[in-house]
Amino acid sequence: MSQAVARPPSAAADERLGRRSPARRLLARPELGALLGAIAVFVFFSVVADAFLQAPSFSTVLYASSTFGIMAVGVALLMIGGEFDLSAGVMVTTSALIAALAGYQLTLNLWVGVLVSLVLTLGLGFLNGLLYVRTGLPSFIITLGTFFMLAGANLGVTKLVTGNVASDSVRDMDGFASARAVFAADVRIGGVQVNMTVFWWLVFVAVATWILLRTRVGNWIFAVGGNAASARAVGVPVDRTRIGLFMGVAFCAWFSGMHLVFAFATVQSGEGVGNEFFYIICAVIGGCLLTGGYGSAIGAAIGAFIFGMVNKGIVYAEWNPDWFKFFLGAMLLVATVVNLVVRRRVEQSR
Repeated sequence: MSQAVARPPSAAADERLGRRSPARRLLARPELGALLGAIAVFVFFSVVADAFLQAPSFSTVLYASSTFGIMAVGVALLMIGGEFDLSAGVMVTTSALIAALAGYQLTLNLWVGVLVSLVLTLGLGFLNGLLYVRTGLPSFIITLGTFFMLAGANLGVTKLVTGNVASDSVRDMDGFASARAVFAADVRIGGVQVNMTVFWWLVFVAVATWILLRTRVGNWIFAVGGNAASARAVGVPVDRTRIGLFMGVAFCAWFSGMHLVFAFATVQSGEGVGNEFFYIICAVIGGCLLTGGYGSAIGAAIGAFIFGMVNKGIVYAEWNPDWFKFFLGAMLLVATVVNLVVRRRVEQSR
């Protein structure tokens, strides 16, 4: 008499081994709302502004996007880690002034000024992180204090050294041409000038995305932003991760500052005030949550692209540029609501 052989339960029946559909994986991406918004903004200005799609004009859009996009990458990683840096805007100017003043006043090759600026700017990021982890004060308060100190030092030191509110021109100094080729040169592509910052922006986004999605440090960043106490309980070096994130913002500020020096050869000491909010807006439009633990570098890049399109699109449409901040605020609200709705639906479908 034959006996039926019991078959083991199908592996597919185990819900732990189930795979999400491509549509669900797409909806789970934090940058989805920003991508939809970018498409809408692109189509809108393509229709209302005849010059928007012209190659030179679009190159200008990309340049404007990249100057904020590089900083938005570092700020986005810090926000995913659950923190803010309100000194990011003036830190760009500080790094530029350090390089320009050190090179000019000490008659050094400008590459020496670049290296001095790198060390000191990273030191500022380290100080922000160290003060935060040692005092336990909100990063908002720590970096707000740093913001005012740097803004005052930028103006005070520049006037003390140069007798003016701007640094002396470094255009004729040794090392200017080679440094400009790295940080601020224009590259001709198909008859159109594209600034180097656009390519560096893509490099920054690619590296940050690799860190977030393919490295242990990326897991640490998400864990710290999601729940620092739980992350510490499973062995994540929470304090080191936070300090590293603040230093990451400082590195982006240094790079942006070097572009400022070698694009214009002189630096106004009052520049950068208020830009930190634009960096945060780019990250939030790109899907980063203010509460931390969620977001992407790609989303921040898309947010910066939206920023650049609106910034220049209003000009190409020949509208009053005074309305720029109104449109930026409206996009921030819309993007935040869209990201919230998408994320809730994804969580409900799991």
